[in-house]
Amino acid sequence: MSKTVADLFAETLHLAGVERIYGVVGDSLNGLTDSLRRQGKIEWIHVRNEEAAAFAAGAEAQLTGRLAVCAGSCGPGNMHLINGLYDCHRTRVPVLAIAAQVPSAEIGSNYFQETRPEALFRECSVYCETISDADQMPRTLETAIRAAVGHRGVSVVSMPGDVALRPAEGKRARSDQALLPAAATVIPEATQIAALATMLNAAGRVTILAGRGCRTAHPQLLRIAEALQAPIVHALGGKEFVEYDNPFDVGMTGLIGFSSGYDAMMACDMLLMLGTDFPYRQFYPEDAVVAQIDIRPENLGRRTAIDLGLIGDVGATIDAVLPHIAGGRDGAFLRDARANYAKAREALDELADGKPGSGVIHPQHIARVLSDLADDDAIFSCDVGTPTIWAARYVAMNGRRRLIGSFNHGSMANALPQAIGAQSAYPGRQVVTLSGDGGLAMLMGELLTLRQQALPVKIVVFNNGTLGFVELEMKAAGLIETGVALDNPDFAAMARAIGIHGVRVTDPGDLEGAVREVLAHPGPALLDAVTARTELAVPPTITLEQMKGFTLYMAKAVISGRGDEIVELAKTNVGLLKRFF
Repeated sequence: MSKTVADLFAETLHLAGVERIYGVVGDSLNGLTDSLRRQGKIEWIHVRNEEAAAFAAGAEAQLTGRLAVCAGSCGPGNMHLINGLYDCHRTRVPVLAIAAQVPSAEIGSNYFQETRPEALFRECSVYCETISDADQMPRTLETAIRAAVGHRGVSVVSMPGDVALRPAEGKRARSDQALLPAAATVIPEATQIAALATMLNAAGRVTILAGRGCRTAHPQLLRIAEALQAPIVHALGGKEFVEYDNPFDVGMTGLIGFSSGYDAMMACDMLLMLGTDFPYRQFYPEDAVVAQIDIRPENLGRRTAIDLGLIGDVGATIDAVLPHIAGGRDGAFLRDARANYAKAREALDELADGKPGSGVIHPQHIARVLSDLADDDAIFSCDVGTPTIWAARYVAMNGRRRLIGSFNHGSMANALPQAIGAQSAYPGRQVVTLSGDGGLAMLMGELLTLRQQALPVKIVVFNNGTLGFVELEMKAAGLIETGVALDNPDFAAMARAIGIHGVRVTDPGDLEGAVREVLAHPGPALLDAVTARTELAVPPTITLEQMKGFTLYMAKAVISGRGDEIVELAKTNVGLLKRFF
């Protein structure tokens, strides 16, 4: 059998280090999937929805730093990839999406399942092109790979099924060195380094805001914090890289952060932003001097006005500026910020417990027990909404653990498919989801993927019967919650029905034993934890508008005959309410 374009495509992917492709097969992909089968070098991970394929590939790329691949057949098949690819694109991870196309002779004729992949995927990619002739291979695919890896983004290659089956004799994939050039290290010029040093030396109280751009700069981050006697506040994306072994950490800021992180930002004379594109403008200080270091120039000054912006890798830039930083700071600001953090941490930890026999499981309690019992190198994925809050506040990082989610794109249903990618890439590590009941239900078919692929993922469902974060937003705005209630099944019984170990827990006295059982199970397992619906997640600072809105909500609830909800809310949050009233 002569070599085809699909054969060359598969060879090039293997040369690029690709070990698996996530997707759903279809006739327009037949040439490629058959090549993968014959060559036997790349595994096909059969998911139940292409959206899950994109999320899974994104998780693999985020955790490994290497190119990951997903695929969809023509039309509706590859359109399902879009949401997951937007998440990959906004998280800045190297992913290649293969978007099969209708037969080339039918393009432009409104053929069955015909779409325009180049138009559809242009907004969520750094490169998007169609292979319409054998002579474009392997050049177009190689360009897509280099773009995805070099820009840390999504590349999309569209290819009609008939083109994949055309002969490609005499063509070969290039060497891996040519295909995957090493990343460059970027350091700002000397005049900018000097300007930053002058600014830092002149500042009194300096606070550092650190994000995921600090992923390889933990030692440098601690050294500059020590030199400046500066508290370190982390954005959510930086939690896994910043929080651990950090005597300068004062928690997170933002809507789901700590009061101590918020206070350290607002009290500083100068804010030093390191590798972060933290989006919430209301949480930035208004009067502080601001300097920002980021590898992407478009991030500089995008969220708050800056006095100095430097384009560079965080670690290398810190190494360059450190010799110019004057010592002798008294550290009073840092000590106060750390004391404030200890107080905030204690207050949050008090909420992460439960009274056996009460029948009220607090979601904070689940997250804390998970953090205590999970492996030291566990990988956690969390759904958006309240599971992200509990993961951010209670799942402890240690330099070996990982925490991923849809932190930039904010999509529901991300945790389970991301866990599929994580477990596929790291079969020997413990992978745990913090899944919302709404998020799990949205892509619940992927539980079948766990069983079919024998992936021992542990799914922990925060089953509170509502779209919790949306309900909180409604209450804070003074609205009666509408359209958020979820009539859930017994998720554990459902899991058992499809061949997954399932445990249901309804009382805090049984929680630790249930978590131990699920984590210890050798295969995929699901914990259905029935939690309090009326649990409040208070932001680090409460505005007058939020207080007015919540008061208005309570008045409306009583007037509409739903005063029992107010009583239940008070019972559930008695520990939290004592802090404010």
